[in-house]
Amino acid sequence: MTSLLGAHNISKAFGTQELFEDLSLTLVEKEKVGLVGPNGAGKSTFLKIIAGLETPDTGHISKRQGLKIGYASQSPEFDAISCEDTLLKEVGDTSIDSLIRAQTLLSKAQFEDTTQIASTLSGGWKKRLDIARALMNDPDLLLLDEPTNHLDLEGILWLEKFLQREKRSLLIVSHDRTFLQNVCNKIIELNRCFEDGLFISDGDMATYWKRKEDFIQGQLEKERSLSSVLVNEIDWLKRSPKARTTKSRSRVEKTYQMMEELAEIKRRNAVKKVSIDFNASERETRNLLIATNLSKSLGGRELFKGVNIRLNPGKRLGIVGKNGTGKTTLLKMLAGQITPDLGTIKLAQDLKLVYFDQHREQLDPSLTLREALSPNKEFVEYRGQEIHVNGWARKFLFSKERLELPLRVLSGGEKARILIARLMLQPADILFLDEPTNDLDIQTLEVIEESLQEFAGAVALITHDRSLMDRVCNQILGLGLDSEEHDFADYKQWEKAALHTTEKSVNITKTQKSASKSSSKKLSYKEQKELEGMEAAILNCEAAIDFLQTSADQEVNDPKKSLELYNQLAAAGKNLETLFERWQYLMDKNKAD
Repeated sequence: MTSLLGAHNISKAFGTQELFEDLSLTLVEKEKVGLVGPNGAGKSTFLKIIAGLETPDTGHISKRQGLKIGYASQSPEFDAISCEDTLLKEVGDTSIDSLIRAQTLLSKAQFEDTTQIASTLSGGWKKRLDIARALMNDPDLLLLDEPTNHLDLEGILWLEKFLQREKRSLLIVSHDRTFLQNVCNKIIELNRCFEDGLFISDGDMATYWKRKEDFIQGQLEKERSLSSVLVNEIDWLKRSPKARTTKSRSRVEKTYQMMEELAEIKRRNAVKKVSIDFNASERETRNLLIATNLSKSLGGRELFKGVNIRLNPGKRLGIVGKNGTGKTTLLKMLAGQITPDLGTIKLAQDLKLVYFDQHREQLDPSLTLREALSPNKEFVEYRGQEIHVNGWARKFLFSKERLELPLRVLSGGEKARILIARLMLQPADILFLDEPTNDLDIQTLEVIEESLQEFAGAVALITHDRSLMDRVCNQILGLGLDSEEHDFADYKQWEKAALHTTEKSVNITKTQKSASKSSSKKLSYKEQKELEGMEAAILNCEAAIDFLQTSADQEVNDPKKSLELYNQLAAAGKNLETLFERWQYLMDKNKAD
């Protein structure tokens, strides 16, 4: 494959904090690379260096001649101009060709109104707009920093399909394990525990996990083997007279080299983990919270109605739904921060509630790390014991040398760890967690999963992390569906229901119900013939979609033709949905005969 870009001996530090040293890698055509690693390892900084937005302390980036790079940031912000003008501003061109390209990209990103003011968009739609902006110059390499943060299920599934179809190369910083599995064909971990600072695995996330586990086991075995050999060599050094021969001097030098190698392997093998153990109040009351018939509207628009919730010790409730369906509103309502329009919420006496804010509004960026971890004194009180702030910081992988750093220089994941540290100091009967996993590294996510599963109280959780939701929650409450059913046994059941809840499917269902009332219960001769030809019709439609997609990708030099093809592609997609709905209806009716 043709090389696009090479990073050669890249190093970067901020003050006394060294992020990475002598990193080298090559990105090639058609690779879709996921970049993972612990918080503070420098993933976002490395991405910015590749994009040309940061300068390395040492090393350099070499690029293929004419290489175009697109970059979408972790937290995009926009001016108070339309979405369309935002894209045109990116290329500094208002020609008809640029206008058509902007409209095409916004259509692919599913914007219905291109005149919306970009600065007023929700977090999820800002993400979509930023990706479209990054694509305006038709880059060969697209860099995405945490693209699934703030996207709802619909947005994440759109992004997955969008990136799966993209022919260009991708480098994606993400902690969303399901997303990485579905999109990437190569995983790179940025971590100082590896000899070169990187672990590179061709293949998907599942392959990466297996290869990393094999590598770690190999390193541990190497440590054990080297330790065993050194026992004999050190014993020889103690017993032998001062080396005089060339052979004995060589053996002494080799022994000291082995000692240095063992020390380095031990350092790399000493993988540190965040210590997370939420502080439950150990209340024995069976019913902690009972919410009945909750309803809420905002600005004349109904968010949800008829919601019933019962939280007791051991209940881990996941709240899911598209952006704008009222997930955060419901969570704040349960926590007593918002009043319902209708319905009641009954709490057990003296209930201890703890709320985790997704927007990190509880952190003052001017505070030092020390002040944030231990606001009033040198010690924190945790489970009846006093722990010095230095020790408390180490539990969350912060060294004492960093305690005087202001919060504004810390990464998003490090700020999330601070909030979790503060959260742990509060005894709780119920944890209300609104997107607690944003920016957290995969290792910390796994520790949080274990901690939430072991938490003795109740949990109400909003997260876009499908892996965490699937592993932690034992009940799912879904908002924004067209039925009045809110409760689901697991995330997969909710996902299946959500994917079928679209305006088109609602209209089709209504039409089918109306038709079935006026027809006989059995399939008519015409319907039987239609059912027999349905499989061929679906296959033909799928073939047409593949052809249109290929044609659209080839028409990059003709914006008008490209836009026309993408409009045809959207129509073909809707037609395929209609065919599947009709096929399901005919199959169900045929089974009932």
